[in-house]
Amino acid sequence: MTWEALYDFLHIKDFIYFISAPQLQDMLFPVKIVFIFCSIFFLFFVVYFMIKSSWLQHNFLEDMVDFFTWQSFGQREMNKQWERIKKRVESGVESDYKLAIIDADDYLAEVLDNRGYDSEDLKENIEKAGRLIAPILQDVLNAHETRNLIVYNPDYSLTIDGAKKILDTYEAAVKGIGMG
Repeated sequence: MTWEALYDFLHIKDFIYFISAPQLQDMLFPVKIVFIFCSIFFLFFVVYFMIKSSWLQHNFLEDMVDFFTWQSFGQREMNKQWERIKKRVESGVESDYKLAIIDADDYLAEVLDNRGYDSEDLKENIEKAGRLIAPILQDVLNAHETRNLIVYNPDYSLTIDGAKKILDTYEAAVKGIGMG
């Protein structure tokens, strides 16, 4: 079937010849130019706002990072945070142990807040998240109490082994809540 036969069948032969006439196309050329510039303008702003917004990150880049690194999105940042906290314990200074525990407690509070546990009291949030960290719930509560003792009692003494055990508890809690 040729185009001519198709046009005759649909009864649009006159319309097709009208819109493809060179005189009409010459008259519409300035309109075409305006539409081309408008399209380029809007395309530029769509690309610009896609780059500036977090939509692209949340809907595309997170999945790519998950796929290529075999880790959940944000896991690398979490690992960096824990390495920084653990380096404080390696310093051999008791005040650094205490700061590491305070940082770990703050990081746990941040993770809980990001997961939607928004109570003012961290202890309440830990208890609400208890199902995610059930095997170590009591250890996490004890670690939080130790953190409070460090903050409110400057004479509180802490050993390196105790600090490492508390940090291991916080790390297990953060990973359990972050993955849950």
